[in-house]
Formats: sequence, C-alpha cells, structure tokens
Amino acid sequence: MGREQQSEIAFRIVIEQPVPGVLHSLQGKDDGPLDPKASRMGEALAFDFSVRVGPGPKFFGDQVRREGPERRFVYIRVGQMAGDAASPWSRRMKIDIHDIDQELLDAAAKDMRPIEIAIIGTGKDGTPACATVRPTMRRIA
Repeated sequence: MGREQQSEIAFRIVIEQPVPGVLHSLQGKDDGPLDPKASRMGEALAFDFSVRVGPGPKFFGDQVRREGPERRFVYIRVGQMAGDAASPWSRRMKIDIHDIDQELLDAAAKDMRPIEIAIIGTGKDGTPACATVRPTMRRIA
C-alpha cells in the first residue's frame, strides 16, 4: 500500500493520574525515549504524535508497534525506560490503536483534529501502570 492511500491523523495520549515524579515518554522509532516528562503533583501528561492510516484500517508510523497480523499499539515508557536511571521502575504501557472505530478515524481525518486517548497512569497497587492499559476514553479533541 502506497502512502497516497494513507491519511495522516494526529493522536494524543493523555495519562491521567500518573504517579508523581515518575518519568514517562513515548517510545520512539529507535526504541528510545521520546518527549520525556513527569507529573509534579499528579497532573495529567499528554503526548502528541501522528499516525498514517490506510484502508483496513492499517496503521503506520514511528510510534506504531505491531503484534501479529492485526494488533497495533503505541508504547509509553516509564521510569528507567523513559530515561530516569534512578527510578525504581522500568516498565512500558501498551495502548492499543488497532481497535479504534472507523467513524472516529474518519472524523479525525476530516476535521484535522487529534484523536485523544485517555488512560489511567497509576495501577491498583499505587505504582505506575504497565502492560496493556485500557483507554478510559477515545474522542476527537
């Protein structure tokens, strides 16, 4: 599939209730941290990036990771993986994007506004969330 069949769509991941003081970042193309930031007092963190979306839908881009023939997701790196060598945590959050409704993708492409995905950044045990983190909301920002 050529790029002429793909639309570029802006995405924003909002981490609500992150553990204060813990560094978070997008995972970049080279698997390193990208745009690291930490919450001082539990305020939300936002990460913006773009994804190319083709028919199917199929997802492409520097932050898009794949698992199997259909699953596509974005990693948020936490603690040591986000660049803080002194952190007691070395984790990643996996945020699925392959299951976003076509209607939402179409609206984002048409309106040229980002798809905002909200997640909770603190696990039930009070430590930073990790593994697959389910969105609490997906909408056009």
